[in-house]
Amino acid sequence: MSLTIKTLGRGRRVAAGSLIAVAALALTACEGGPDAASRPSSAAAPASSHDKESGGSSSSHGSAESSGAKAQSSAGAQRPSAKAATPGGKPTGKAPSAAEAHTSTQAASDRCTAANMSLRLGAADAGAGNIRYPLVFTNKGTKACSLRGFPGVSLINRDGSPVGKPATRDGGAGGVVRLQPGQSAHALLHTLNEGVSDTPCWGKSQIVFVYPPGSKESMTTGSRGLRVCGGRFEVTAVEAGALG
Repeated sequence: MSLTIKTLGRGRRVAAGSLIAVAALALTACEGGPDAASRPSSAAAPASSHDKESGGSSSSHGSAESSGAKAQSSAGAQRPSAKAATPGGKPTGKAPSAAEAHTSTQAASDRCTAANMSLRLGAADAGAGNIRYPLVFTNKGTKACSLRGFPGVSLINRDGSPVGKPATRDGGAGGVVRLQPGQSAHALLHTLNEGVSDTPCWGKSQIVFVYPPGSKESMTTGSRGLRVCGGRFEVTAVEAGALG
């Protein structure tokens, strides 16, 4: 009899424990609500504030950025560069007009040259310690030509040895001198009288060696014993007319 009572007591305790466990599970389900089963676990939780501060992002955000970078690369590849905007990849400057090109060509063909001129040195003009010699160019051709600017002038001897230094330019370049056949223009060679300066005179020359303005061909004429003193040897730009 006592064994039966013990067995019944143990069975009641087991049943009571099972009821308590079921009741606890039911209470937990009620507190979690219907969405409790769909909640992410702690492993799928959002990044912490430290991750956000250090630039962390989800995998979907990274994919979006990667797609955006690819789109920008494609757009950049299609965008024309600055070099492609100009033909040949070089910046284009202002092209000369036909009139400008014609003017330049016409000026070169119209220039008086050594081949169509004669050259001579005129008589000295002395005064107030200065000596000037006219260097005269004459158009010996059959058509008009023009001169403008400074001739290049040196003094030499017959053996070609130089005397002193080439003449320096004196004054402005002047204007264009138009020479009809037979007409002349002149430039002035300037030096000082002996004794005006303590600078010694150069030796006497025999030839005046000249490049007409704008010409690469030289001309020569006798120097009349021209002697440079005072270290001054200058030449002016050409002017119309013949002197001396």
